[in-house]
Amino acid sequence: MTSYPNSTSQRIAWIEGIRVLAAIAFVPYHAQLLFTNYAFTPQPTGIASNFTSLIEASSRLGALSGLSIPLWFGYQFVDVFVLISGFSLVLSLRSRSIDPLQFIRQRFFRILWPFWTVAWLSYPVLWAIGTATNSYIPDRWHIFAGASFPLLFEYASDLLLPTSGPWWSIPLILSFAIVFPFLCYLQARWGDRNLLIMSVIVTIVYRLLGVFAFGGHPTYVAIDTPSSWLPFVSFLAKLSTFVVGMVVARAYQAGRGVIFWPVGRALRYGIGFYVVGFICQFYWAGWIVADLLLPIGLLLCTMVVFRVLAQNRTLAAAMIWLGAHSYSYFLIHNFVVDRTTHLIIGVSVTRFWLLLPVMILGTLVLAILADAITPLIKRVVAAIGRDLDYVLSKTKPRSRIWQPQVGDPVRYRGEAGWAILKVEQLLDDQSHYLCQIWDGHRTMWQSEDELALDRNFPEDDRPPAQSNLAPNPFDPKYPFESGE
Repeated sequence: MTSYPNSTSQRIAWIEGIRVLAAIAFVPYHAQLLFTNYAFTPQPTGIASNFTSLIEASSRLGALSGLSIPLWFGYQFVDVFVLISGFSLVLSLRSRSIDPLQFIRQRFFRILWPFWTVAWLSYPVLWAIGTATNSYIPDRWHIFAGASFPLLFEYASDLLLPTSGPWWSIPLILSFAIVFPFLCYLQARWGDRNLLIMSVIVTIVYRLLGVFAFGGHPTYVAIDTPSSWLPFVSFLAKLSTFVVGMVVARAYQAGRGVIFWPVGRALRYGIGFYVVGFICQFYWAGWIVADLLLPIGLLLCTMVVFRVLAQNRTLAAAMIWLGAHSYSYFLIHNFVVDRTTHLIIGVSVTRFWLLLPVMILGTLVLAILADAITPLIKRVVAAIGRDLDYVLSKTKPRSRIWQPQVGDPVRYRGEAGWAILKVEQLLDDQSHYLCQIWDGHRTMWQSEDELALDRNFPEDDRPPAQSNLAPNPFDPKYPFESGE
């Protein structure tokens, strides 16, 4: 196990502001691609040639074509998400040691429950819209693959792409959840500097092979190569970016590092990294380092802006609230963009610009609804699993040791300092309870199986915590934590 010092905050307002900006940036980016039939994606033909293609593609968007130019590069925020993920995961550890298996399990459910909510709710809607308008509906095989993911796990995401193109990144997100505990171990053993150097070497070597040996190209490029984008969907292609986030987080916890840089220095380095990375993305050799430089430059520049905005308490609270919905926003946005573009906008430039803000706000509304429904879906699935287990089980449940009540001090998996905020009954026949617990920093829902009444013994004299009921494989052990 690896222990980390306590962080001052699990959610930093300006980080959440950047996360929100990154999620929103995908809406106009994908909208422009669909509206113009992919008129512009970076090509390895040099910056002059790409600039000509960019101007030509933007001219299709009418009088506001100048506004569309930066929107063509919304894909750059994918790597910003990766960097922020590494940063936020380290902060979320706080002072706790990391148990690799427990972390991976909890992280998987934190990623998959919102995904399942969006998938399970989206397929009936997609079918209804497709049937009513005679438009695209994913076939039954891909609906099953998406609804049961990761039962049919496939790293290239070919089974998810027919539902939503941006879902290619879900296996990437899961892969970082798997390697994070190992990276934490290396960070503690090697130190920040050595881990960062090794991750950069591994990433550059892998991307070098990806371009010149495997015949691949970055995910945001539309060009025919022997292995297409497949070499670049692996976490190895973005490993150093993730590690940069981890290293920055450790420095932040120690009260040093780029987070504390003055505005002038942050902007100088940020603009420098971004300009070099921006130029590199238009060359074969540049693809090796472009995605390493761009997220660092973007994060430094946006950090300056959002740190100023976060000084306003209202804006800071809004950033934190919106940031909590950014993942569901990302999962949903392409449904809104695709159906709106094909069924309403068509070829009308005027409708495109009028409906672009509607798509942005509409996606937010749907993301909020999805996040509100996710806890209910968790409980329904847990109840179904418990009912099935109760009917099929050969062993009877143990007699109840104590009745969970609001306000009871409890231990969660042997850890003291928790209290029950809310109790809900799941099964009438077993009177099984689901408890919302709180430790002063975070809240989560847990089965009573995981809790033991804390009888306020002195710390050194506490008896071993006893589980209330027999372990059950259908317990929804998901953390509703405030951090990433």
